[in-house]
Amino acid sequence: MAAEWSVLLLTCQRGGCVSAFQRELEARRLRGGLGPRPPPLLLAVEDPWARLGSGGATLNALLVAAEHLSARAGCTVVTSDVLREARILILHMGRDFSFDDCGRAFTCLPVEEPGAPAEALVCNLDSLLGTMTHRLCVGSPPGVWVCSTDMLLTVPSAPGIDWDGFQGVRVIAVPGSQAYARNHGVYLADEQGLVRDIIYKGTEAQIQQCAGPDGTVPLVCGVVFFSSDAAEQLLATHVIPPLDACTYMGLDSGAPPIQLSLFFDIVLCMAGGMTEEDFVKGGGDASVRSARSVLWTALRAFPLSMACIPDASYDYMTTSASEHIRSLTLLPGSASHLRFCKTAHSHVDQPWLLEDGSSVTNCLLEGAVRLAAGSVIQHCHLQGPLEIGPGCLLSGLAPGSSPALQGCPLRDVVLQGHHVRLRDLPCRVFTLTGRLDDWQSPADKATYLNVPWAEFFCRTGIREGDLWDTEMPRGSRCLLSARLFPVLHACEALGLEDVLWLLAPAAVAGERLARWRAAWRMSWQELLPCLDKAAELGARRALFFLQGQRKVRRVLLGRQDSSLLPLARSAVHEGYHEAVLGTLDEVASTAGDAGIAARALACIADVLGCMARGEGGLRSGPAANGEWASAFGRLESGDIAGGVRELAAERQKWMSRPALLVRAARHYEGAEQILIRQAVMSSCQFVTVGQAELPPVGHWVQVACPARLDLSGGWSDTPPITYEHGGAVVDVAVLVDGCRPIGARVRRIGEPELRLVSLGGTPQSEAAVELVCRELEHLQDYCQPHAPGALLKAAFICTQVVQFPSQKPLRVQLMESFGGGFEVHTWSKLPHGSGLGTSSILAGAVMASLYRAAGKAASTESLIHAVLHLEQRLTTGGGWQDQVGGLVPGIKIGRSKAQLPLRVEVEKIPVPDGFTQTLNDHLLLVYTGKTRLARNLLQDVVRNWYARLPSAVQNADALVSNAEECAQALRQGNLPLVGKCLDRYWQQKKCMAPGCEPLAVGRMMGALRPYVYGQCLAGAGGGGFLYVLTKGPRQKEALHQILAKTEGLGNFSIHSIEVDTGGFSVEVVGCDPKGGAHPRGDVAV
Repeated sequence: MAAEWSVLLLTCQRGGCVSAFQRELEARRLRGGLGPRPPPLLLAVEDPWARLGSGGATLNALLVAAEHLSARAGCTVVTSDVLREARILILHMGRDFSFDDCGRAFTCLPVEEPGAPAEALVCNLDSLLGTMTHRLCVGSPPGVWVCSTDMLLTVPSAPGIDWDGFQGVRVIAVPGSQAYARNHGVYLADEQGLVRDIIYKGTEAQIQQCAGPDGTVPLVCGVVFFSSDAAEQLLATHVIPPLDACTYMGLDSGAPPIQLSLFFDIVLCMAGGMTEEDFVKGGGDASVRSARSVLWTALRAFPLSMACIPDASYDYMTTSASEHIRSLTLLPGSASHLRFCKTAHSHVDQPWLLEDGSSVTNCLLEGAVRLAAGSVIQHCHLQGPLEIGPGCLLSGLAPGSSPALQGCPLRDVVLQGHHVRLRDLPCRVFTLTGRLDDWQSPADKATYLNVPWAEFFCRTGIREGDLWDTEMPRGSRCLLSARLFPVLHACEALGLEDVLWLLAPAAVAGERLARWRAAWRMSWQELLPCLDKAAELGARRALFFLQGQRKVRRVLLGRQDSSLLPLARSAVHEGYHEAVLGTLDEVASTAGDAGIAARALACIADVLGCMARGEGGLRSGPAANGEWASAFGRLESGDIAGGVRELAAERQKWMSRPALLVRAARHYEGAEQILIRQAVMSSCQFVTVGQAELPPVGHWVQVACPARLDLSGGWSDTPPITYEHGGAVVDVAVLVDGCRPIGARVRRIGEPELRLVSLGGTPQSEAAVELVCRELEHLQDYCQPHAPGALLKAAFICTQVVQFPSQKPLRVQLMESFGGGFEVHTWSKLPHGSGLGTSSILAGAVMASLYRAAGKAASTESLIHAVLHLEQRLTTGGGWQDQVGGLVPGIKIGRSKAQLPLRVEVEKIPVPDGFTQTLNDHLLLVYTGKTRLARNLLQDVVRNWYARLPSAVQNADALVSNAEECAQALRQGNLPLVGKCLDRYWQQKKCMAPGCEPLAVGRMMGALRPYVYGQCLAGAGGGGFLYVLTKGPRQKEALHQILAKTEGLGNFSIHSIEVDTGGFSVEVVGCDPKGGAHPRGDVAV
């Protein structure tokens, strides 16, 4: 569940670059970071005054939200009625932050979210949005949530807040120690959870008074909820002076500014222990006292309750560098939805140089960069050799800073690069402070670079007059106001070395002092208003995608199982798609490996698909437009680099609108299929063909094959999964209703032509399709699966009975080699899309009979690999499990390793005596009446695999392990365990190819579930046959009665199956084959 917001507002300080923050909110909407149903209104709201306070910012944001909602409702004035059913979230950015130019909200956390739809840096803002949307606010009534962004907040997944009958205002508290509370706020509440008082930096006695039985106290964590009624009353105060001064309307009306606190000026007035006199008198000046009086009148009647969340935690982001570094290097609590990692969204050439307890986020670290425990690097592009000792925070450093850092070991310092705008002049400024320094302590009692100021002055030659004006009182002279940091120089460009010298020993410092004095310098206090937040966010974004391009290379060239699809989505959302496409082109053309190039092309197809933004039609579709033929031809010829270049050139013509982008994506998937075919055809080396006696002209070579049942592991045999991950499939060769349902026969004929005949269900059936090929061009559509006789044409080419292409005409080839032509008949008693492996087994039958009729002999292993080759030439793709299942007798497990060339190894599974008959008694085949359309399923599976979706990778692992477990269950003769493997296998198939369970099939499986150990749709699913392992033996009639009583099933039929321990048969018979291995009678479907 998730809270569904009507409006999400982010408040920022005046002059705080509101347009940049609005862009950040929109980016989160695009990448799915605002929940499944993002709020229709996303607003970054600038405070009307420089020092408005959290209370004033809340009132102004509430007015802006109400105004936008009123406009959407068609009103011409602001009406509080729009708040009745609205769910509003207000996030306050608060004050500037010493360690992040974009504030605490945009402080990056060392987190990666592999399951996120789009890859992005995770900021504290994202963490809080996740906590509020998916945890804290779930189940709350309409109203207004207000949340500070100045803390790291952790809340358990089920916070346990009771909203039944809620009225008024509720504050959220987290349990904390009494020692921590001395510098923070705590709630004093009664036994009913009603707040009596809010105590800030209280005495030990005051804090003790707030403690619960376990000794912890409820800490103020910056989160409060106003019911719709309370929000309406608060909104009504915006027109009453002096509260009107809190809003932009007050500013536009000339009202004098006022500063209000959310907790101590608004929330406190509802605390039960507060009297009107004490509350109003507590205001600092007359205007605040007047404001408090108005708030008391408006809000006092509302009850103020507290929800203290067990196991929640709160960590205020202080100005202490030590605490900030600690918060980024310590793992968050177990209740957190975040998982910190040592390197997040970073490319590190030598990761072993990063010690445990260090943290690197959004960085590019090239060469030898050594980072000690307890140090943090963020938003830096650095080139080694560099050594960064413990206690350091480095941020915002570009490659040009690296030479200054080399040979300058750092320890316990904060070194930051800033984007600064001085009116219209953009520039880079570096600041350097010590981890132990305090920004605001008077210089007489404080340190700079972790040493007393006096010692610093002595070592560097800098004087107090260099840093502070003589008229500045000594008590005001502090690090915050010290003009330490060079900004501009009249003659020379400034760089990192112009602050690093402040660390140097006295001998070196003397050389730099004059240059430092000649520069125009600013204090941190003076720099703060000049920080260019838009430029900083832009630089972080550029660095993120630069390291993202390195990730693309690393993942593809290293064959890693990491998904690049989330990065592709982000690149499209943020306008970096061209850079990512360029990197993918480069990898595809230079890798020198067809497997890597194929995955790179698949990634390009994903980027193009993302660019279409859900428009332009389905991703699956035809990919044979003539404009792409030249590029495809280069790939077919083995010129991958040239093919990729031509694809990229053609792509530029297809980028203008979604429909073209989708069609371009399809053609990239077509290109990827060419490379997959080339990889799979490496299996040809495992096809060995010997010589055999040439049967007489007119004598038929007849092959009959069983069907196959896949008991587990299917899809792991599918290219490219089978050679990139490795596959294992347990198959059983089966007779259906007592016969082998698939077959072919071939004979030589006197005429130099190829007669291709597809019969009905048996060898005795009438011809359904008859084709005669007399010229080579009649074979040229062999690679179009739906062309008449395509499979048989491909069989002649793959067995090399016919050479194609060739200068020799077909008639000449046939007469020279065989003294005539061939006639081929094929049949199958199984319906189209049965899921029993018909087409691949039929291909095996045709090739086996064709080899023999041509005077050649091929082993079963050779036939398995020959069918793989044929299906790639036919362009139907497909794996190896079907032919393994139908050509190898009995029960077996086929395996392929994660390597090329692709080789399938088959192990027969020995079962206990009598267990084969037990299987025969308990296995039944149910025809569902639904036709399977596997082509699109296959395209989707390959697409998801190449995208390395975590679900696809995990499922591939699970398929293989389940196959091994199923094989073990069969060896043990454990029928219930085999059934468990079947059920698990069906769940895995549904995960691999969502949509493969039609509603009628789901109803059928539901009706049968109490009576079976396990059940699964055969093959890819989507229809065809369902096989069931019944708890009782010989249950055909019983199951028929059960299904007959089940509504909505349509045309079903039940068939007996038995394990075929003999395997496929090959026989040479006379000129008029009758009966033989093919009893009459069709499968009744």
